[in-house]
Amino acid sequence: MLSLIEQLHAALPQTQCTRCGYPDCRAYAQALAAGQAEINQCPPGGAEGVARLAALTGRPVQALSPEHGQEGPRLVAFIDEAWCIGCTLCLKACPTDAIVGSNKQMHTVIENECTGCELCVPACPVDCIELEDVSGPLTGWAAWSGAQAERALARYQQHQARTAREQAENDARLRSEAEAKLHDIAAHSRLSDPTVLERKRALIEAALAKSRARRASVSDEDGPSD
Repeated sequence: MLSLIEQLHAALPQTQCTRCGYPDCRAYAQALAAGQAEINQCPPGGAEGVARLAALTGRPVQALSPEHGQEGPRLVAFIDEAWCIGCTLCLKACPTDAIVGSNKQMHTVIENECTGCELCVPACPVDCIELEDVSGPLTGWAAWSGAQAERALARYQQHQARTAREQAENDARLRSEAEAKLHDIAAHSRLSDPTVLERKRALIEAALAKSRARRASVSDEDGPSD
């Protein structure tokens, strides 16, 4: 049987919009299960979403919190290609990798993968992204299906895995460069004073030790692999 957290998470629309006040839908579900959040903080889920969460938590149904937003139709982001400068900031902001493009090249939105989270809008420095209503009078869960939520969650998980992998690769590259400089610090520095060079060596060794400790801590939290 699914835990309460898993049941609550499955009842959310998986837009990953953060309007609930939490970094993603799972974090909101965890807060709900712990009694740290109210059931009316998810605008994309709307009134039906509140009812679903009420049924799972045993709490009374209540109106959607205006502080967190209003129930509305399904929105999809569109990029005005004439104004796009290819800065890639919207790509980094999108939780489902629904925007494609590259540096200094025009970007575009994959409509079927966009959750309407709106996170790309404030990230755009030239205001070339607009949100368009694609569901008309349908709002909340009436404008969004369980299948779409499952698809959005899968893409979000892929996004998280990719960004974690890229971060790990970047960290590994920086460590390798630091270790190379540490191996022959005199050749990688404009300094020649042995005392100053030794002080620099100590700083690099401390930074590398901190990096190793952080990696070990993350490995312990993840636990042994199956």
